Amino acid sequence: MLTYITRKLLYSFTVLLGIVTVVFLLFTALPGDPARLMLGQRADQSEVEMIRKDLGLDLPIFTQYLVYLNDLSPLAFYNHSDESSPYFFKPSEHESSNVLWSGASTNVVLKAPYLRRSYQSQQTVTAIVLEALPSTAVLAVSAITIATILGILFGIIGALYKGQWPDKLLMVFSIFGMSLPSFVAAILIMWLFAYLLGHITGLEVTGSLFEIDEFEGKKLVLKNLILPAITLGVRPLAVFMQLTRNSMLEVLSMDYVRTATAKGLSFRTVVMKHALRNALNPVITAISGWLASLLAGAVFVEIVFGWKGLGLIMLNALNTYDLPVVMGCIILVAVIFVFINMLVDILYGIFDPRVSVQ
Repeated sequence: MLTYITRKLLYSFTVLLGIVTVVFLLFTALPGDPARLMLGQRADQSEVEMIRKDLGLDLPIFTQYLVYLNDLSPLAFYNHSDESSPYFFKPSEHESSNVLWSGASTNVVLKAPYLRRSYQSQQTVTAIVLEALPSTAVLAVSAITIATILGILFGIIGALYKGQWPDKLLMVFSIFGMSLPSFVAAILIMWLFAYLLGHITGLEVTGSLFEIDEFEGKKLVLKNLILPAITLGVRPLAVFMQLTRNSMLEVLSMDYVRTATAKGLSFRTVVMKHALRNALNPVITAISGWLASLLAGAVFVEIVFGWKGLGLIMLNALNTYDLPVVMGCIILVAVIFVFINMLVDILYGIFDPRVSVQ
């Protein structure tokens, strides 16, 4: 088991390293000069060169890559004999760092990963991302909760009424839900329930979890969560419904279910206690993967509904060429995705020894 867990950790680290490398090379190769964008097109060339040197943009690509890895790594190096050196991170930018080893000119420190600063606001990317992450997390968790509850319920109904009109109607909904892109579903749901029926539902076209009121200040507006959560949950709902239906049909045909029925147990007891518990295994597997996917896939839904989460921040950062913010958001989502999948794989190995053996 220890070997299995170690292998999964190394695999996850390799995946993250590959993601960081691709993200760095992709955004480094983009046209445009971040230093000139920060200062404006009429800036003096000497000022532009000063900013480029401060950001380390005057270094070779490979050196920039090493410096970026040094910033992201919790174990980093800095040259305390020359704090202006771009080859090592600057301790002034990491006030909470702890020195683990000190050499003649280089220290090894333990620190929080440094995602650098925004080109536009000069605020740390970590602060920007952490401010938006709770809104995206609430949206993703709400969507997966709606999808799980309704998906399991509709899947049970489809299995119990196989071939009848409820099953056929749910199958049409499932196919429609899986084939409809998120941004299209967002536009349709917003147009129907917020624009056409807004006077009945009381829902707004756009809105966020927290809004600033002129008199009350920052306040929680839960009604703004309804439409984005439903929109984001449509596709996983369709998947969970299909999985539950197919798994229930398979379990209901097994001998132990027929035996339980023959013993005189009520239909409800047979379905809920014996069949459903064994039919939920593939659904639980899918839930873990979809939760990570929704964190990344919430981008389009946030843009359509004006939800102030990671997606909206990434769009605004792309429009202003604020590359550190975009890179920070992508890397954070990748870390969450890889961590959840790694955790699920490890739990599989713990609860089912056959997985770790294989």
